[in-house]
Amino acid sequence: MSVRSLECLFNPASLALVGASARAGSLGHAVLVNLRKVGFAGTIHLVNPRHFEIDDMACVKKISDLSSPPDLVVIAAPRDAVLDLVREAAAFGVKTAVVITADPQHGEGSLAADLTRVATSTGIRIVGPNCLGVLSPRAGLDASFAAHPAARGDLAVISQSGAVTAALLGWAHERHVGFSGLVSVGDMCDIDFGDLLDYFALDHQTRAILLYVESIRDVKGFMSAARAAARVKPVIVMKSGRHPRAAKAAATHTGALAGSDAVYDAAFRRAGLLRVQDISELFAAAEAIGRIKPFAGDRLAILTNGGGLGVITTDNLLDLGGKLADLSPEIRDRLEKDMPATWSRANPVDIVGDADARRFRVALEALPG
Repeated sequence: MSVRSLECLFNPASLALVGASARAGSLGHAVLVNLRKVGFAGTIHLVNPRHFEIDDMACVKKISDLSSPPDLVVIAAPRDAVLDLVREAAAFGVKTAVVITADPQHGEGSLAADLTRVATSTGIRIVGPNCLGVLSPRAGLDASFAAHPAARGDLAVISQSGAVTAALLGWAHERHVGFSGLVSVGDMCDIDFGDLLDYFALDHQTRAILLYVESIRDVKGFMSAARAAARVKPVIVMKSGRHPRAAKAAATHTGALAGSDAVYDAAFRRAGLLRVQDISELFAAAEAIGRIKPFAGDRLAILTNGGGLGVITTDNLLDLGGKLADLSPEIRDRLEKDMPATWSRANPVDIVGDADARRFRVALEALPG
């Protein structure tokens, strides 16, 4: 695991799109449109040996024709050209690359295997191949072919599936939920879950991390990074391939066997991750975290329409080291005006079992926070 050069991935001062295209419907055109649409503040270079200009932007034939190495190269070129392009980028001094190009082959002889050797020998950091891309709203960066942009927020997404990443983006776009970063890791030839968990755990602009996992190759690295991240912020994971037939489908997708779901479940619990079972629960977790912001202070008021539930909640709060707030005379007087004679007059604030929406609203308005 290493966060080396990842700042160049999420906050690049300059980038080069290799395989840029003016042809509508092409991968290179979709990525170019997204890069320009979200307002990236840095310099964008275009690389394509067949063009001098694309969409009124100058284009060079090779990465090494640029005056200086960009922080990031985004590669949407044909599969057979990718390996040489990454080698050229590394030799030129480029620190990070996102390889969107897909390769149906897995294992030895695949593009991912070849790129792993390049990353190891040269030090260039690589996302992909076979991924949707990387989005970093803080930097105005949308290096992807996603249909929806990402709003700025404090949720990080690390997903092994481009389709799941795209679904989260579409869902978030409708509900105005924002992100600190989204990474579609694809075949994980170099940058993997452990690297990104370490990065987002230390990122002060990230409040929670969402994971979509099909398989984990570096188990030791993942567990170390997951435990460290879960100590400082919520980490929510959805693991697909829970059943043997689904695991077999995942293997054809990622090239790695999913393994026993019971083992994954135990590992997630041990690391302190919250596991959700399906995409709707992942969306619900994202919405809850995206909308519920941290509050100042450590004293809690409990509002309930049932005394027993208030007692149970108080026990749980105190078990976790929380503090029960005292109601000030001003708050008690305000509540006294609108609550029934049998309300608790203390915290937990029990407004009695027949409480309607109006009584809850009045009580919530009276309580600070």
